[in-house]
Amino acid sequence: MAINLKPLADRVLVEPAPAEEKTVGGIIIPDTAKEKPQRGTVVAAGPGKNAETSGNLIPLTVKNGDTILYGKYAGTEITVEGKEYLIMRESDIFAIV
Repeated sequence: MAINLKPLADRVLVEPAPAEEKTVGGIIIPDTAKEKPQRGTVVAAGPGKNAETSGNLIPLTVKNGDTILYGKYAGTEITVEGKEYLIMRESDIFAIV
């Protein structure tokens, strides 16, 4: 599904992965004990950031469709067309999985 939102500069729109429902041992985790996911999929990415010295555009490393790992408290939660997303800077992303 195409989203009608284009992040600016070095910002990335991420769809968080769903929280784990069960532990590895099969124990069901109640809603109050679920941890905020730290993995998600890039839905949209900005064009990049301008270099301070030359003014040239530095493109982003991540692209649409990448699965990423990010910090526990990274990003700002937003709702677009009824779905929950995070918008964050590329520097908040730890790795591409």
